[in-house]
Amino acid sequence: MLASTASRAVYPAGLLAPPPRTLLDILDETTRTHPDALALDDGSRRLDYLSLRAEVDRMAGELRRAGIGRGDRVGVRVPSGTAELYVAILGVLAAGAAYVPVDADDPEERAELVFAEAAVSAVITGGPAITVEPGTDGATDGGAVRLEEPPGLDDDAWIIFTSGSTGTPKGVAVTHRSAAAFADAEAGLFLADRPLWPGDRVLAGLSVAFDASCEEMWLAWRHGACLVPAPRALVRTGMDLGPWLVAQGITVVSTVPTLAALWPVESLDAVRLLIFGGEACPPELAERLAVPGREVWNTYGPTEATVVACAARLTGDDPVRIGLPLDGWDLAVVDAAGDPVAIGETGELIIGGVGLARYLDPVKDAERYAPLPSLGWERAYRSGDLVRADPAGLVFVGRADDQVKLGGRRIELGEVDAALRSLPGVAGAAAAVRTAGGGHQVLVGYVVAGPGFDLGKARELLAGSLPAALVPRLAPVSDLPTRTSGKIDRDALPWPLAEPQAVAGAFDPVEELLAERWTGVLGVAPEGPGADFFSDGGTSLAAARLVSALRPDFPDVAVGDVYAHPTLAELARLLSARGEGETTRRAVTPMPRRAALAQSALMVPLLTVGAMRWLVLLATLGNLLALPWTPTLSWWWVALGWLAFVTPAGRMGLSAAAA
Repeated sequence: MLASTASRAVYPAGLLAPPPRTLLDILDETTRTHPDALALDDGSRRLDYLSLRAEVDRMAGELRRAGIGRGDRVGVRVPSGTAELYVAILGVLAAGAAYVPVDADDPEERAELVFAEAAVSAVITGGPAITVEPGTDGATDGGAVRLEEPPGLDDDAWIIFTSGSTGTPKGVAVTHRSAAAFADAEAGLFLADRPLWPGDRVLAGLSVAFDASCEEMWLAWRHGACLVPAPRALVRTGMDLGPWLVAQGITVVSTVPTLAALWPVESLDAVRLLIFGGEACPPELAERLAVPGREVWNTYGPTEATVVACAARLTGDDPVRIGLPLDGWDLAVVDAAGDPVAIGETGELIIGGVGLARYLDPVKDAERYAPLPSLGWERAYRSGDLVRADPAGLVFVGRADDQVKLGGRRIELGEVDAALRSLPGVAGAAAAVRTAGGGHQVLVGYVVAGPGFDLGKARELLAGSLPAALVPRLAPVSDLPTRTSGKIDRDALPWPLAEPQAVAGAFDPVEELLAERWTGVLGVAPEGPGADFFSDGGTSLAAARLVSALRPDFPDVAVGDVYAHPTLAELARLLSARGEGETTRRAVTPMPRRAALAQSALMVPLLTVGAMRWLVLLATLGNLLALPWTPTLSWWWVALGWLAFVTPAGRMGLSAAAA
C-alpha cells in the first residue's frame, strides 16, 4: 500500500519484517516438524529431512576438520542437478561459513576470478564424490580444526557474483538475517489459502550461481516440501523439460518467462504455484498460464536486495506489474534529485529494508547503497531500473544505464565490452542486445578489427573467459557510432547484420530449410554450410526455439542434436538422413474367421473354470446356513472344490494341466 502522503511514490513495507533468524533455524524447524518428509530427490538419491540433516552435519564436520568455520567463505563448484550440490551448500552454512557458488560449466578462468575476489578459504568440487580443496587464502592447508559454531544473524549466508560494468564481476554478500527474512516473507505471500506442504515438489532448474536458485531451495525447505533438481542437459533443451515436470510430479516452479513459454501448457497441469522473474513477462503468457487452481506471480528483485523485493499476482486480465514490496522491504520511486515522484510518473526504483545486501567492494558499496535523505533512509540501493508508480503496483519501464537482462540474467554490457577490447587485434568494441523476428534476444559483440584479428580465435578466447550467457555473436564493423557526449551509441549499431553474399548452389534443399528457420530464430542468416549455430549467437533457449521450428518437418529432432551437430551442414546431414528413412509400419493382418470362432468356443470352458470359485463359495455358504430353501452338497465335494479352484496350488495345477 502507498504511504499516507498519497501524492508521493513511496511504498513502505506495510507489515513488520519477519522475526529475525538464520537459514539454519529454518532448516532445523522444518526437520523437527517434518522429519520423515522427502527433502531432496535428484532421481538417484532421495533424502528425507532427517537424512539430509545428517548429510549436512557430515559435510560441516569435514569442513571444520579442514579449518573452516564461522565467518569463512567457501567456493562451491559441484555439477548442477545433483543432490551433492545442495548437501555442499547446506554443509557450508552448517559450518558457519558463506557459500560462493560458481556454475560447474563456467570456464576455469571465471571460477578462479570469482574465488579470488571472494578470498575463499576452501573450494568444494564435485564428481563422483565431493572434494574439499584449499582456497585462495590457504585455510585448508594445515588449518586447525574449528569448533562447532553456528552462524549469527549478521554473518553472510551466500556471496553471489553479478556482471560488472568494469569487466570484473561484482560480489554481493547476503546475510542470514536477510536470507531468512526473504524465505519467511515469501511464505506469507504465496498460496495463502493452500500453503506449501510436504506433498509439494519444487523444481530446482536454475544455476546456483544465479540468485533465483535461492528461491527454489527455500520454497521447498521452508515448508517441508521436496526439492527436485533437474539435470542440466535437460534444462538446456527447454521444451523437453515440460514432460519431465509431469513425470516428476512437480507442483511448484520458479523460472524465467522465456523458458516457460517453450513448455506445452498441459505439462503445467499439476503446477499450483508458478513464479516468474529475471525478465519481463509477456502479457499473453500470463493470460495463457493463469488458470483456476494455479497461482501465477511476477516477481522483481536484484541480487543486491536478496532475490525478490516486490511481487504481483498475475490474473491474465490486468497489466503485468512487478507489484508491491514484500514484508520488510521498502520501495520508493525517485527523480534525478532523489525526491519521490508523483503517482503515475516514472522514476528510478530505490530499495530499502531488511533485504539489503552489500558489495564486497567498499567503494562500490558506498556508491550504490547511499542514504536517501528525502525519506530519511540511512541506507538504500539504487537499482538503476526505471518504473512507473502505480497505486496497484509498480510497472517496469526499462533501464537507466547499460545493464540488460538476457535469459533471466543481469548483464553489464561493460563487462562484455571489456572482454571484447582485450581480444588481440581489436581496435574498438561494444556489445548490444538485439531482438530477432521470433522474439529471441541475441547478444552481439561489434568489433573494429585491426591487424592480427582472427574471428575464430576470438570466439575461443571469449568462450574460455566468459560464462556462456555472456559470449556474444561477433560482428566486425568499420567503426563505432558515438553520441555528442563521445559515448558509444549502442542504439545506432547496425541491425540486422549485413546479409552474407549469396553463393550459387551453396545450400541443398534441407540446408535451405534449416537456414530459413535458423535466420528466423537468430535474426541473422548463416554465412554458409560451415556456419556454427552457437557462434552465430545461439544459446540453449535459442536451440530449443530452433528445434521447435524444425519439428513440424522433422519430428525426431532434439536439442541434443543441435549441440552434437552445431554447424548448418552437420545438422542438415543429420536431418536428411532421418528424413530419407521410411517409417517402419507393422502390417496388421485380420484374424481368420475360423480362428475367431475357435477362440470364442474356448472362452466357454475358460469362463466356466473361473466361475467355479464362486460356486464353491456359494456351496460352502449354503451348507453353513442350512436353510430350507438352500441346496446342500456333501462336504467332500466342497473340500475338493476348494482344493481345485480356490487354493493357489490347485489353480496352478489346473493351469499347468491346461497348458
